[in-house]
Amino acid sequence: MKNVQFLSNSANIDKIIKGLTLTKSLSVSSLLIGEAHTGKLSLVRSLFPNSIYVDAHNQAELLTALDANNELIIFNFEEITNIENLNFENKRIIAISNSIKEVESLSKTFAFIYQMPTLKEREDLEILTQGFQEEIKKDLMIDRDIHLNLKQLDLSQNVKSLKASIYKALILKTFNKEDIHALLYNYLFEEIEGNNAYREHLGLYEEPLIKAGLKKYKSQLKLAGVLGLNRNTLRKKIQEYDIN
Repeated sequence: MKNVQFLSNSANIDKIIKGLTLTKSLSVSSLLIGEAHTGKLSLVRSLFPNSIYVDAHNQAELLTALDANNELIIFNFEEITNIENLNFENKRIIAISNSIKEVESLSKTFAFIYQMPTLKEREDLEILTQGFQEEIKKDLMIDRDIHLNLKQLDLSQNVKSLKASIYKALILKTFNKEDIHALLYNYLFEEIEGNNAYREHLGLYEEPLIKAGLKKYKSQLKLAGVLGLNRNTLRKKIQEYDIN
């Protein structure tokens, strides 16, 4: 299996790495548990690139793998309903689970249980984000520096949503005038209908224009002058679009 690089500068994850590394010479069972898409499988693969990996979704395959191997990595371990039927004796087992339930009951099965932090809990989020950003810039063939606001990135599904929001943010920041025209054209071609479409879709232009202007100039009076609007007209539009 190809070596996997795990990007981290987290003290909590360093403890997990040290613990799992120590078990390389021991016939013990370990459990790495935490939310989905926190990098659990990537972390284990970076430490045990040559081990046998088996998906617990297929329990028949799992039982066969347990009989044939003294070292085994089991992922999707939360799918197992008959843990008592698994024989981990004299084997080096690392199980990976997306469920954080029933940890106490699992302590009878596993010698070591490690808790993987969510991205919101990681102190190295900025470094992690920068690493993903560089990878994604290569995918998108972007060769210039782009600053992303960490507060605007989506961590709700950990790495899955983080990477998706980085892709989206980078793509948006590389749009030029022609790209924006094409995007609006395609959207309006599908959506324009009825007998008041001009008014209904005017906000696609006005709302972001006013929001960007307020953030840039920090003053309604200044923005009114820049846009060539009466101040009262601008204030009405701000109220109409409920812009804070």
